[in-house]
This record gives sequence, structure tokens and C-alpha cells, in this order.
Amino acid sequence: MQLIFKLIAGIVLGILIGLFAPYGLTQVLITFKALFGELLFFTIPLLILFFITSGIAALPRNAGRLLGRSLGLAYLSTLVAGTAAFVVAAVLVPMLTSPGSATPATGQVVLAPFVELTIPPVFNVMTALALAFIFGVGIAATGATQLKDLSDQGREIIQRLLVSIIIPLLPVYIAGVFAELAAAGTVFGTLRTFGVVLVMALVLHWAWILTLFTLAGIKAGKSPFALIRNMLPAYFTALGTMSSAATIPVSLQCSKNNGVSADVADFTVPLFATVHLSGSTITIVSCAVAVMSIYNGLDIPSLTIIVPFILMLGIVMLAAPGVPGGAVMAAVGLLGSMLGFSETAVALMIALYMAQDSFGTACNVTCDGALSILVGEAAKSEAVTDTPAS
Repeated sequence: MQLIFKLIAGIVLGILIGLFAPYGLTQVLITFKALFGELLFFTIPLLILFFITSGIAALPRNAGRLLGRSLGLAYLSTLVAGTAAFVVAAVLVPMLTSPGSATPATGQVVLAPFVELTIPPVFNVMTALALAFIFGVGIAATGATQLKDLSDQGREIIQRLLVSIIIPLLPVYIAGVFAELAAAGTVFGTLRTFGVVLVMALVLHWAWILTLFTLAGIKAGKSPFALIRNMLPAYFTALGTMSSAATIPVSLQCSKNNGVSADVADFTVPLFATVHLSGSTITIVSCAVAVMSIYNGLDIPSLTIIVPFILMLGIVMLAAPGVPGGAVMAAVGLLGSMLGFSETAVALMIALYMAQDSFGTACNVTCDGALSILVGEAAKSEAVTDTPAS
């Protein structure tokens, strides 16, 4: 929550500097934004490579059908949630926002950084994704412990870079974004869009929570509202921690209170905390539509374009670090490569996403409870079917 307050402070400070400070001070912030952006875009392919490789290599191999069913449900939930969010956002956002409101009008001030430095990534996002799957599956199949250790150590290095440098400096980066918007006269249209998307994403989160728990309630023969009530401690814990991993102990207890057996809950809850991010996907898709709506040069795509993006997003989410904003950091590469986001559009995306990250995380954690019920009920049905007749 401290990060959210710092981000809000960064937005306010950036606006004030962009509106009232001398242009030289605004350019200092814009210069920092440009240099920080180069570091960020350099880091993203490495994040995808090490996190996905390590994640795939660490998946349990002896759980058979339980693992396959859990992964399938998580991926299906992410895909359907993201697609539904796109359909709703594509209809509502253009009606509630001003197209092109984040793009400077003719005659407005456009400031350039004092210094420009290019840091090309070692490889692009799709190359990183392909390498991650090749090495992740290969390590799991061959038991290559040295490569496993290398991927784990690489993940630790990138995690430390995120926690020590990138995440703490995000408020300054966001301040640079909003100073540039304020100087260009487009900041207030952007803020209006922020408010619209915040409300819309929260409504979509709860609509998806209700959908999954209705299905779980039908399967388990229980009231979905009673099941949701039992998961509320996990929801509010995730709001405060902004971390699915940190909420695992609470989520485990909540799932067991909903009647999920200890064996199933102990397996599914930690797994879903890593692979199931339907709430974050709803937030990313909604924010992406909002940025495309207010930024000239980006058109809201058709379903034939957005569905492959969501399919890839469900995979890339395996690389989401367990830190605030980790999901959008993992998605940055896809936003550029598949949706054509420029650096400024990505910066707006990060700011918009981070403002509601805690709600997406809370949705992830709560929906994990619904999927655990579905997996548990399927396991019960199989156990009955497999029991020999007396």
C-alpha cells in the first residue's frame, strides 16, 4: 500500500511540475523517464527467460491428472476472463473517454530529454519466450540440475533488480510521465480515463468472482455467496499485501473452510498463486483498451488480434514476479510486440495498472479458491468412479 501512495504522490508531483515548474525541471524528469525506460525494456526479455524457465522446471511432475486439470482450469479462466474484459472495455471505454486525449494537440509543448541513451535488449520477447519453454521443458525432462540452478539464480538476480531498483523508482518514472502529459496539456483527459477504468475493472473483477463461485457452488452443491464469504479474509489480505504468494497461508485456510480437502488445497493453492492470474489479466486488458482509446496511433483491435494476445498473456503470466506490479512488468514485452505500444503508451499502461494492482491481486487470490473447489470436486468424482464395486 505504501507503493500505491508513492505512485499517487508521483502522479501529483509530476502534474504540478509539468504545469507550473520551469521547462528545465520538467525535462530533468523526462530525461529520467527515458533512461529508466531503456533499463526497463532491456530487463523484460531477461525476466521472461529466467522466470518462465524456472517456473516450468519447478512444476510438480508426479501429480498426473491433478496437475493437468489444475493448469487447464487456470489457463481457461485467464483466457475467458481476459476476453470478456476486452468485449466490455471495447464497448464502454470509447463511450466514456475522449479519443486521443493523451496525445498533444498541435501547438502544445513537446519536450525532449536532455540525454538519450539506447540499450538494445539481448533478444526480443518472443525469442525469450521460446527459449524459456525449450529450456524449462528440457530441464524438467532431463533433470539438468546445473541449468535448473542457473535459471533459479538468474530469476533471483532479476527479482533483486526489480525489488531494489525498478519498483522503488517507478514513482519517479510515473512522475516523469505525468510531467510530460501536463506540459503537453493532455493530463486531465488522461486522469478522467483513469477513473473510468478503475471503476470498470473493479466491477469486472467481482463479476468474474461471482461467475466462478457460481460454477463452483453448483458443482459442490453449496451457496456461492457462502463460499465467497469464506474467501473474504484472503481477498482483504491480498488487498493489503498486493502479493498472491504472501496470501497463500490465508488462502489455504479459506479453501479448507470451503470444504476442499487438505491434499487438494495444499497442492492447488500454491500452484494457482503462480499460474492463475485472471484478475490481473482483466486489469491488463481493460487498461490496454483505455490506453489505446486515448492515445493516437493505437486503435482498439478486433477479437482476432486480442485473443492471440490474451493467449500469449496467459503464458507470459508464468513470468510474473511475486512483487507489486509484477504482472504488468511481465506483459510489457507483449504490449509492444503484439499491440504496438510505444514507450509512452507503455508508461501510461504501467501507471494505470499499478493504481489498481491490489484489486487485481485480490481477484486472483479469491478466484483461486473457486478453482480449488472445482478441482476438489472433480477429484472426488474420480475417486468414486475408480472405487471397485463390492
